[in-house]
Amino acid sequence: MTSTFLHTNFNVFDLDKSLAFYEKALGLTECRRINASDGSFIIVYLTDHTTDYKLELTWLRDREQPYNLGDNEIHLAVRVPDKKEAHALHEEMGCICFENKEMDLYFISDPDGYWIEILDR
Repeated sequence: MTSTFLHTNFNVFDLDKSLAFYEKALGLTECRRINASDGSFIIVYLTDHTTDYKLELTWLRDREQPYNLGDNEIHLAVRVPDKKEAHALHEEMGCICFENKEMDLYFISDPDGYWIEILDR
């Protein structure tokens, strides 16, 4: 048996804030949206315009407080064409949460606290 990666889901507290973050920080844009007929949830798929892989953001109407990510020992990794340029943007946005200069990588944190590893190799 073989399988193919399709998407990763992040539940988000403020969908508009998350959409704005992912577009500005990583250039990801909405490619598909599912609205529950009763308004209880919205699912938005983001694309990188290069691969078939998607980031799925799920917003739940009845959620009253931000998500608790615990120790947050998970992350998503992305490759950027110019890491110096990306780093400058992320520094300006104030979203860099961890850097490891020895390993030549850093992480940004989205509005809900999910970590995204930034690589250029």
